[in-house]
Amino acid sequence: MGCGKEFSTGNCVCDILKDIVEAQQDVVENCCITSCERSISDLLGESDNGNGLDTVPVILYCKDGCKPFKGFGADPDDIGDMMASFFFRVKRVDDDCCAVLELLRDPHDNNPNPCDPVEQDTKPLRATGICITVDLNCFCHVTCLPAVSAF
Repeated sequence: MGCGKEFSTGNCVCDILKDIVEAQQDVVENCCITSCERSISDLLGESDNGNGLDTVPVILYCKDGCKPFKGFGADPDDIGDMMASFFFRVKRVDDDCCAVLELLRDPHDNNPNPCDPVEQDTKPLRATGICITVDLNCFCHVTCLPAVSAF
């Protein structure tokens, strides 16, 4: 795959997230140094920072008002523990641009419902097991954070 041009859904957010899914499955090669391509390259170990990384965290921005998207869910082991996150790991993207996203959180963050991405602790971001399904056509922007080890 070259430079993020493999997919042509007509939705750039969908295309980037498809690229990330492919990278997380160790299938992509590096071509550019923009934020998402750089994170994918780091994930695959194609740069100095690549050892032990398994996830490209993303922030999505809704079309209406361009606000960061916040996902909510219940802890899979305790439905009473609801939490929210602005940071996600892309699990799957289908041909219709529906995606399964896993909430990423710092396990030591005591704020279950941050109001803004800068209020949410990010070191370390870890997989929560909480997944949501979204329509990527509802988003206008994606920000990729540096690749991390979420497991």
